[in-house]
Amino acid sequence: MADKLLPADYGDWLRQLKADIASAQYRAGLAVNAELIRLYGRIGRDILQRQQTQGWGAKVIDHLAKDLKEAFPDMKGWSTSNLKYMRYFAEHCPGCQFGQQPADQLPWFHIVTLLTKVVDNKDREWYAVQAVQQGWSRTTLELNIKNQLRLRQGSAVSNFAARLPAEVSALAQETLKDPYLFDFLGLGDDAHERDIENALIQHITRFLLELGAGFAFVGRQFRLEVAGDEFFIDLLFYHIRLKCYVVVELKAGAFKPEHTGKLNFYLAAVDAQIKAEDDKPTIGLLLCRQQNRLVAEYALSGIEKPIGVAEYQLLRHLPENLQGKLPSIADIEAELAQDLLTEKTQNTIN
Repeated sequence: MADKLLPADYGDWLRQLKADIASAQYRAGLAVNAELIRLYGRIGRDILQRQQTQGWGAKVIDHLAKDLKEAFPDMKGWSTSNLKYMRYFAEHCPGCQFGQQPADQLPWFHIVTLLTKVVDNKDREWYAVQAVQQGWSRTTLELNIKNQLRLRQGSAVSNFAARLPAEVSALAQETLKDPYLFDFLGLGDDAHERDIENALIQHITRFLLELGAGFAFVGRQFRLEVAGDEFFIDLLFYHIRLKCYVVVELKAGAFKPEHTGKLNFYLAAVDAQIKAEDDKPTIGLLLCRQQNRLVAEYALSGIEKPIGVAEYQLLRHLPENLQGKLPSIADIEAELAQDLLTEKTQNTIN
């Protein structure tokens, strides 16, 4: 009875009001986070300046942590280690930015992850931008850094530049990787194609995470019928940003030029039978155990449909070339001690 007394547009107004409130909450959360990061930056700069001018050591920071905890018992973030991270942040990001990316768009422990797990400043900026744009959790950020995503992103061999419109080809290229890491499957290098396919479906969440943002799973062994004959696509996806279907074919062995012909046929069939009028052209991704990039380039040059070719690894073969080069909290503490020793030595000489 009460609903009949409400204005006719009440439902629409309520939905808009809920959306406005949610948007305001989100903006308020961003504002709070930005203020917190700026506060941490100021504290870090103060600690850094006092270490340089007054010879502050680790015991002073320990005492500061204790005093701040007592003054703000309901507020987290006043541990000794976090104060040292603030100092490290101030030293390595004096403008509170990773390159052109404002650091305050990221949660604090995303920032700590970037500072302690990425050495190169350009790499830090790239991961910071991706974390903001893709909405990565801290766990996802750490995993992508560990798996050296920046080195793999956009590295697949493809004919996209020649087969897709310019405004689409760059995004499509950046969508693919080389190699893909399937070490989460628990399979050895002797696994067969169907074993790999089954395992990927069983671990579909991890598989989608490795594929990257925008992929939506459509089906496996997706059936196509052409002139009365049946054909089955290994894996079919739809990419939300590219607005197109993506056909994925798995090969347990090395890349062979004839693989592209079969995939080209599948793409033509999907375009003819499944693709909607407003969908972009279907693209293909051929995943092989090994590939010769020059052979793949030659093979794709004569293919009509847009196809990318990449390797996949069942066991991790990426070099752990950053081992020992990333600053832990112990490294930061050692650096603080060395700075203090250097400062005292200079004061003695002067």
